[in-house]
Amino acid sequence: MLEFDNVSKSFWTGRQRKVILDRASFRVELGRSLGILAPNGTGKTTIINMMAGLEKPDEGMIRRTCRVSFPLGFMGGVVPRHSARENARYIARLYGLDPDYVEAFCRWLCGIEEYFDRPVGTYSQGMKARFTFSLMLALDFDIYLIDEGMPATTDVAFNRKAGAILRERLKSATVVVVSHQPQVLEKFCRSAAVLRDGRLHMFETLEEARRLYDYVS
Repeated sequence: MLEFDNVSKSFWTGRQRKVILDRASFRVELGRSLGILAPNGTGKTTIINMMAGLEKPDEGMIRRTCRVSFPLGFMGGVVPRHSARENARYIARLYGLDPDYVEAFCRWLCGIEEYFDRPVGTYSQGMKARFTFSLMLALDFDIYLIDEGMPATTDVAFNRKAGAILRERLKSATVVVVSHQPQVLEKFCRSAAVLRDGRLHMFETLEEARRLYDYVS
């Protein structure tokens, strides 16, 4: 379970305080994927980063009683001067997994050939996205975090192969996805929430959330 208990988060923009969450309480139960609808610039990425533990709330508690992934496409844990091989083995050790398996899985899935043994800092954006997506799938989480604003890969063959693995993984895992497009959530979620003025309005169905979102957008 992933739970937000009376969580608040805001930023000072230089002119005013931008409220992301205002005393929000909700939980993500395993087996019940959640979509969050919000316009661009309202704090979707901040919420995902708080779920992953990359950002702390100003107030309140965030509890994780399961394995929560880093956000899809997140590069913060990857050292640019190290190769994909070195990064894969290092992160495998952090999660207590077999480095040989994680290296082999990522090498097979991302398909960047000899670049796998070169520094990640020399990669194109597409190659970086393929590597980090492969790394996320290699680590096997209970809850996967997907932010539509993260870098994406345009490699068709990779998308097909990685997408098939993700779909299989999601049969026994849970997803939290944030987007400003309801059709993106349809691929992953039945229940959804709408983020508006720092409040997270929870709904049992995506259709209910879509009606409020269309009304306030």
